[in-house]
Amino acid sequence: MAEPRMRLRQKGQQFSNPELAGLLEAFGDTQPLPATLTTLDEIITDFIIETCHSAAICASYSRRQKIKVDDFKWVLRRDAKKLGRVTEIFFAEKILKDNRKAFDIGTGEGLVQGKKGA
Repeated sequence: MAEPRMRLRQKGQQFSNPELAGLLEAFGDTQPLPATLTTLDEIITDFIIETCHSAAICASYSRRQKIKVDDFKWVLRRDAKKLGRVTEIFFAEKILKDNRKAFDIGTGEGLVQGKKGA
């Protein structure tokens, strides 16, 4: 089994300060320090990288080179909150996709029994 290739990390922050500050303020922090924002950026970046590496290892056990959504679900299987959020997001995406299919944007008319027009 081959290890995922290590890539050089970009220097500096990966996420913008307003995004990180908004995240901290949502949890009750007021005016976060710059050092706090830098630390949170490193923690989030490390979490994403480690999760992707774990998903890549899961895919390699399944003898695949491409990572699928199920690999990420497998990695998050022990964290009920994160897995529930991922499932919720994909369910909402499926509903939106089905709604887009049922409504023809070009003519503004819905689809009737698989045919365009009303």
